[in-house]
Amino acid sequence: MKPTEVYILRQPEHYQVMMLHVISVVERELSSSELLFKWGIPYLYYKKKPFCYLAPNHKRGFLDVGFAKGFELKRNQEVLVDENRNTVKSLRYYSIGEIDNAILIDVVLEAKLLYK
Repeated sequence: MKPTEVYILRQPEHYQVMMLHVISVVERELSSSELLFKWGIPYLYYKKKPFCYLAPNHKRGFLDVGFAKGFELKRNQEVLVDENRNTVKSLRYYSIGEIDNAILIDVVLEAKLLYK
């Protein structure tokens, strides 16, 4: 089993469900993406460059879906979180029911345009 798969399977079930859902959406929109295990978390790469990571925050109870070029995104600013980070902005989910696929897809598609 790959390190990413082991990592996901070791997470509590509600994180597993959210992570697998986000990965499936991103992979569907980015046919040439690659799921790797970097910096101790699942990280999706696009065109061999960091695209977005999935980091469960067990203390605060959310899944952080961080976009490597998040500060270059223009749309969906009302839902993107920066928390004093210099380049990354993220979508945060506390449950599978909170995931708005339309917003997730829109952020992925906009971020995709930043990779030439």
